[in-house]
Amino acid sequence: MNDKPASLRDNVYAAIRSEILLCRLAPGEDMREADLAARFEVSRQPVREALLRLEQERLVTVLPRQGYRVNAVSVSDARDLLRFRQALEPACVAEACEAASAEMLDGLDAFRSFTDDSEHDAFIAYNRDFHAALAAASGNRRMARAARELIEQSDRLTRASLSGIRGRDPAQLVAEHVAIIDAVQARDARTAARLVREHVAKAEKRILAALSRAAIVN
Repeated sequence: MNDKPASLRDNVYAAIRSEILLCRLAPGEDMREADLAARFEVSRQPVREALLRLEQERLVTVLPRQGYRVNAVSVSDARDLLRFRQALEPACVAEACEAASAEMLDGLDAFRSFTDDSEHDAFIAYNRDFHAALAAASGNRRMARAARELIEQSDRLTRASLSGIRGRDPAQLVAEHVAIIDAVQARDARTAARLVREHVAKAEKRILAALSRAAIVN
């Protein structure tokens, strides 16, 4: 019985967060508790709690006596997020090289190819899952959770800038993933960490250039 309210709160939080990260709730869009409660067929309390959690993640701003607003995409915040990834993800792969099981490292082979080029969302999901799998392979749950949050929020940056999506070359990015997988499976921590750092740095350059041209940033 006691688990049900917590489960409801978590489900509402996850649903609203997903809408924001997928840009279905667009940057700068205003939201009201009553509207979201009706949309998700819940009371206003779990919606309010979810929005306050999302405020802590810097995805939402509380507007006193007005409601809530999806935070616009800030170039400076995007830079901070991607620089954080450059510090955290190499640490994750270094630990993965040392501590991950052979079975877990073999599982990275699933990311050696990407063939579904029908829509951008498919590649974004593939890319997110690859980076999350690297973080999980570290065996460090705190680092993996922090990295996953950053990776998911990076998806929003990419979606928020269509020019950034068009500028992606899936074949080149998959080749970079394959090089990282090779290094991790060889347990070459130094090379793997360097390749991940360079890979995220290239993403930073591409995304920030696209966001600087977008009309939805602040």
